[in-house]
Amino acid sequence: MLRRYEKNRRRNLLAEPGVHKFIMVLDSLKAGFNVPKIFRSAEAFGAHEIHLINIGPFDPAPAKGAFRQVPAKFFSGFEESYQDLSARGYTLYAFTPNISQPLQEEIFPEKSAFVFGHEEIGLSFDPTDYPAIQRLHIPQFGRVESLNVSIAASVAMYEYVRQGITK
Repeated sequence: MLRRYEKNRRRNLLAEPGVHKFIMVLDSLKAGFNVPKIFRSAEAFGAHEIHLINIGPFDPAPAKGAFRQVPAKFFSGFEESYQDLSARGYTLYAFTPNISQPLQEEIFPEKSAFVFGHEEIGLSFDPTDYPAIQRLHIPQFGRVESLNVSIAASVAMYEYVRQGITK
């Protein structure tokens, strides 16, 4: 797995941004199954790039080749990613279960970045330390506590693309 990861990471250096300007920010997610699945969805929805914050090697096989196709930037902490995105004029949205606006009520600017935290502990930073980051949630009507992070990321990407198509 580690050799496959290193090989794909080298190939990732040649990846070209997708047709859309949105960026996925994966903040300290478990490196296993969800990270490659998010790459797969990001490639399908035409993501510009993915920021990996404090995420170690993962098996790229579930990405079905998308890890080689979607540019990845690697950061040791959120602040580095935040500075990079802010300098490029991105509006950041963090997905949190409380004190947030429903996803479908937000009109996204072209340069949107979607931040998803660890599946169990959430974001690695205190959102109140970054008042410019808007908070969103995906409305749910069942009894489960939350969606799987790769599914939630896919829903966010779909909504961004849907808005761009219907404008």
